[in-house]
Amino acid sequence: MRDVATVAKEEPVQVVPLSGGLGAELRGMFIRSEMSSEEVDFVYEMLLKHRVLFFRNQHQITDQSHRDFAQNFGEIVSHPTVATQDEPTILELHSHRGGRANSWHTDVTFDLRPPKLSILRAVTLPDLGGDTVWANTVAAYEHLPDNLKALAEELWAVHGNDFDYAASRVELLHDDTAKKYRRQYAAQVIKSEHPVVHVHPDTGEKSLLLGHYAQRFVGCNTYDSDRLYEILQAHVTRLENTVRWHWAPGDVAMWDNRSTQHYAINDYGDRTRVMRRVTIVGDVPTASDGAKSRPHEQ
Repeated sequence: MRDVATVAKEEPVQVVPLSGGLGAELRGMFIRSEMSSEEVDFVYEMLLKHRVLFFRNQHQITDQSHRDFAQNFGEIVSHPTVATQDEPTILELHSHRGGRANSWHTDVTFDLRPPKLSILRAVTLPDLGGDTVWANTVAAYEHLPDNLKALAEELWAVHGNDFDYAASRVELLHDDTAKKYRRQYAAQVIKSEHPVVHVHPDTGEKSLLLGHYAQRFVGCNTYDSDRLYEILQAHVTRLENTVRWHWAPGDVAMWDNRSTQHYAINDYGDRTRVMRRVTIVGDVPTASDGAKSRPHEQ
């Protein structure tokens, strides 16, 4: 079923859900440097509802309008460890320069304040493959058995950038470019302790905060941490919790980093895939009992 909304004086915007619990396409909405408060409020309302939004045919977007649009939703934050040359507020993810994020993760959870949301646009696409999949971490928590919910509520995890998806891919171990990216990524080691179950600051929903940056659970040895992680993460990535997007030129995706994980599928060989991302600063995650995330003492 399609919802139709009228924002400002533009043509009606169609909201087309893409699955039962995650993702929607906003048809008729065009990203520009100047957008009305009604448009911005509408987009954010839809983001909180659907968690991932997709905009097709955004061929007009530039780095400047990309940034301008993002700033409607908060302060832009640069990546804490990856240097960018021309545009410090825009992270370029280039498939030939270490930018194949083919592991389930929530962005930058090693930071004390993981991003609120991200806006990603396609720059160069392979002629096949390269889809991105998102998972609903709120639904993952809600569908846990009660005993697992109780356990997860008690757990805290150490997240670190010295254990990221670029380092874990066996196929990249002998790739000089990937090694250089890895060295840059972890040149400054950052670690934080986050509650495994955190409360969304805008909706009050509980969500699982895991993903590839989670190294171990506080108070657990490596063996137990690995087993617990596998159990909880499997609930996140159940196909029923996911939506998959096949990129086309002009596509833009926007997601709530506080209620999702994502995975960029690396199935396009040596073809080129280039994406550009702007990220908005987030809050310090809060546990169900009100405790806040904290820096990890190394």
